[in-house]
Amino acid sequence: MKKYNISVEATLEVIGGKWKCVILCHLTHGKKRTSELKRLIPSITQKMLTQQLRELEHDGIINRIVYNQVPPKVEYELSEYGKSLESILTALCNWGDVHIERTCGDRLEFLEDSILNK
Repeated sequence: MKKYNISVEATLEVIGGKWKCVILCHLTHGKKRTSELKRLIPSITQKMLTQQLRELEHDGIINRIVYNQVPPKVEYELSEYGKSLESILTALCNWGDVHIERTCGDRLEFLEDSILNK
């Protein structure tokens, strides 16, 4: 069994890194297909997205739903365990909003407009 010096190490082991929180934030808004996540996170590579989704699934944070149809359809959603992270993700997003406003001023409006108009 792995030992941690402080409990936040365990949290960061599961949701740390550049992409996992971003993926999870998008999944708080409901099920998403891989192509939807790729469109929402254009700077992530397909390989990295697949890897991060697999790790999150392995850790029980997300569910992978495979529909038996042609062409194949796969969706991802937060698991019940993953939903326990929603308050943490919301807090991170709120802090990010304040940080962007503090450091970039009107850039937040620009980012929100560009996301909403896609």
